[in-house]
Amino acid sequence: MALTIGSELTCSLGVTDMTAAIGWYERVMHCKLLYRADEIGWCELATPMAGVNIGLSQVESVVQGGGATNVFEVADIEEAKAHLDAEGVRQDGEIQHVPGLVKLITFYDPDGNAFMFSRSEAAG
Repeated sequence: MALTIGSELTCSLGVTDMTAAIGWYERVMHCKLLYRADEIGWCELATPMAGVNIGLSQVESVVQGGGATNVFEVADIEEAKAHLDAEGVRQDGEIQHVPGLVKLITFYDPDGNAFMFSRSEAAG
């Protein structure tokens, strides 16, 4: 039997305050709440990328380190950094530039989950 992978991806993250996290993801990442199931401490938000959702799981504490860093492509990395700055989002330094390849910026949600915005040099 062959494995068939579908066209959706849900990035699951632990958060300590579901309501605050939903607001942050809506405001900073421009996500839209799909549903919230408080009885199981779970919600899903649609990202601006077709087929990519973020699932938030209510936990007592978020373990730092390890795991995947979700990287989202943006049209303008400088504009994306300015947006993070305006929202007071904690970042890991300035925009990193790998000449001829990519520009990246690492940032964190309120629980310390790491994300990156990227802009390919080939894309402009």
